[in-house]
Amino acid sequence: MRTAGAQGLRLVKDREALEVERIDDNRLRIEPRGGMRVPGVVYLSRSLQEQAGAEEALRQVADVAHLPGIVKASLAMPDMHWGYGFPIGGVAAFDAREGVVSPGGVGYDINCGCRLLATGLEAGEVKGRLAGLMDVLFDRVPCGVGRSGPVALSPAQLKKVLLQGAAWPVNQGMGEEGDLERAEDRGCLSGADPAALSERALERGRPQLGTLGSGNHFLELGVVDRVFDLQAAQVFGLREGQLVVQIHSGSRGLGYQVCADSLKNLLRWAAREGIDLPDRQLVYAPLKSPQAEEYLAAMRAAANFGYANRQVLTHLTRQVFQEFLGIGPRELKMRLVIDVTHNTAKMEEHQVGGERRLLCVHRKGATRAFAAGRPELPPVYRAIGQPVLIPGDMGRASFVLKGEAGAMAETFGSTCHGAGRLLSRHEALKKARGRLIDQELEKEGIIVRARGRGTLAEEMPQAYKDVSEVVEVVHRAGLSSKVARLRPMGVIKG
Repeated sequence: MRTAGAQGLRLVKDREALEVERIDDNRLRIEPRGGMRVPGVVYLSRSLQEQAGAEEALRQVADVAHLPGIVKASLAMPDMHWGYGFPIGGVAAFDAREGVVSPGGVGYDINCGCRLLATGLEAGEVKGRLAGLMDVLFDRVPCGVGRSGPVALSPAQLKKVLLQGAAWPVNQGMGEEGDLERAEDRGCLSGADPAALSERALERGRPQLGTLGSGNHFLELGVVDRVFDLQAAQVFGLREGQLVVQIHSGSRGLGYQVCADSLKNLLRWAAREGIDLPDRQLVYAPLKSPQAEEYLAAMRAAANFGYANRQVLTHLTRQVFQEFLGIGPRELKMRLVIDVTHNTAKMEEHQVGGERRLLCVHRKGATRAFAAGRPELPPVYRAIGQPVLIPGDMGRASFVLKGEAGAMAETFGSTCHGAGRLLSRHEALKKARGRLIDQELEKEGIIVRARGRGTLAEEMPQAYKDVSEVVEVVHRAGLSSKVARLRPMGVIKG
């Protein structure tokens, strides 16, 4: 144990070697040791376990298991890799009465999420004009660091966005009711409070509504190249050969600032209280405390900004398609299939040991994957299960899955959220030195637009795990099942 002063933050370092055993081809178990309150359960194939970085992430899974009120197990998905506090791909649920909320279990990019838009067009209809369409999208959709959005928000309007989420742009004519009906949470988390945000967070968010951002955020045009589950695909409105669009972005600088402010405040509070932590990045607040209420109110407001941000990006995308192709909305038929959120902490009811309990479920780089019958699901999907988007890298594929009963029984209705990084950004830059990633992808028939070659290097396909391997793990484990595979045709990166 290391103690920072008599009443300081105490870091409890129990660093014995992890006792990890393989349960089956898709699962590992970390036995509780030292201060671990529950075991760790990690969804990982043998080949993914052998890839770089798995050991660091497994240690973080064990660290999360130390937190008070954690229920059943500390979990991680097959796209896991090292993150701040929790691993990316981490899932943990805490009892509403005795548990905690930890900003490290949500992360800096609050409600970094993804939405899928289906069109009434065949991919072949735009193939000959794809380069021009990508140029116009790249010009009209603000992307990259520091770009301002198309909506100039007054302070009063920003606060409405933070309370209303995606409903605010829809009410301003930037969308339609179906966009809300098919979004997770109808595009809005209740319990948000703009007053919980610092002035710096508000300043950062005001110019950024309707911006893609940088890093792994993207806008992608693709084709449905294979359907695995015809019934589910029909309910989702997907068919082979169809042109689709994915939009991946979050709460931008506003969400980052909310996390930074919350960590700073909680670390001060924890030091005063003499809280024991396995890692200072796992600082927490008891769910019944004013500190937790303040963080959750701010986090929900940031999540609502993320929902609204993707809604404005959807509106811009529809405008560009209609203007460039010279068609109307009835011919384009660009309809939201689903908007899913990553990086949140939500209050949900789940069965634990035969008892229904209210839990605070942290999903950091993980996706909600509720099975059929959950009342939170959009009515159109309630009988079949939630659509789940698993974007891959920009050179291979992405998948549409649906939530299954196994997720409800094992992972609090959660599954993976993407391919997961294999190389750090620094390592990717080194390996890409001297290469022209955009030209390599163009030879594969994929048109890429980006603000700089550095982003393309950091995001090159080899920087990520093979999403097909990742998806196979959750499919075989019964957490979510394959519905369709999407192949990229054109990608915009910040």
